[in-house]
Amino acid sequence: MLIFLAGYEIEFAEVRGDTLRRAVGGLVLTLAVALGVAFALTGAQATMSFVIGTALTSTALGAVLPMLRESGVLHSRFGTVVMAFGAVGEFGPIIAMALLLSGRAPGAATAVLAAFAGVTAGAVYWAMRPRRPWFARIVATTLHTSGQFAVRLVMLLLAAMLGLSVAFGLDTLLGAFAAGLLTRLILTGAAPESTADVLGKIEAMGFGFLVPVFFIVTGINFDLYALLGGGRPLLLLPVFLLLFLLLRDAPAWLLAPPRDLARRERTSLMLYCTTCLPLVVAITTIGVDDGVLEKGEAAALVGAAMLSILILPPLALKVLPPHQPRPTGGDAQTSESW
Repeated sequence: MLIFLAGYEIEFAEVRGDTLRRAVGGLVLTLAVALGVAFALTGAQATMSFVIGTALTSTALGAVLPMLRESGVLHSRFGTVVMAFGAVGEFGPIIAMALLLSGRAPGAATAVLAAFAGVTAGAVYWAMRPRRPWFARIVATTLHTSGQFAVRLVMLLLAAMLGLSVAFGLDTLLGAFAAGLLTRLILTGAAPESTADVLGKIEAMGFGFLVPVFFIVTGINFDLYALLGGGRPLLLLPVFLLLFLLLRDAPAWLLAPPRDLARRERTSLMLYCTTCLPLVVAITTIGVDDGVLEKGEAAALVGAAMLSILILPPLALKVLPPHQPRPTGGDAQTSESW
């Protein structure tokens, strides 16, 4: 659900081309360096290096998103830059997973990914087509009744894209992200006056129920014994946390738009970009299931990601300049997307 909501909030039309190019460049640089570091840590074991290197590049945009909104900075220029870097940091590793961790040859993996992209592009074209007036009317009239047409449509889109990703042999995270994009296009194009209310209902299900379930399940599956058993895994935890900071922070600092962000804003951007967990859990699960990653190493990666999501966002908010908007509680704009 975090990945779905992240996909819903992406609106690249409001991101300057230069900012998007800088975000993509930062991800490419991060991934290249992360793979090199992972090769050094694993003794040039290719598959394990791909798992660790990809995990080190991710950003938890879905987790950062509500923090940005509730702090009142989501619609500022700073919020736009964070969303651009976060979106690339969320979507990029998903693509890398499809190419590097699918178990297919690179050529076959690229062909499958291209086929999925083609089907998704067709769905995007369908989503962008004008809707007849009855569509918006049904959304509005069932919004506060048991019909809940819009909510059911969103769930249908999510199930369809998840099923499509499974049919192509891709990770379901890719389908969830695509479903979020489609949902945004359909609702904002056909029923813009009801979009905020529909999103509020989806977020109520997501942040009120499904996201807590994700964290509970992550805690249940977290192998604390493997981490605290001493030896290499426990030593790797601070190493991985430091790598998260260095590999995501340095490109974000170097490539952030120099004219748009002050020094403290760039520091806050770095900390938000380093926040991660959902993709780290997914990637390490794949690595353990495939037998290329030891449980202790996976626990160290997930433990470092847990610390990042616990410590870094509050620090990122604290270092923002005093003139940045602060939480306003009942702000009517907090449900809008950027």
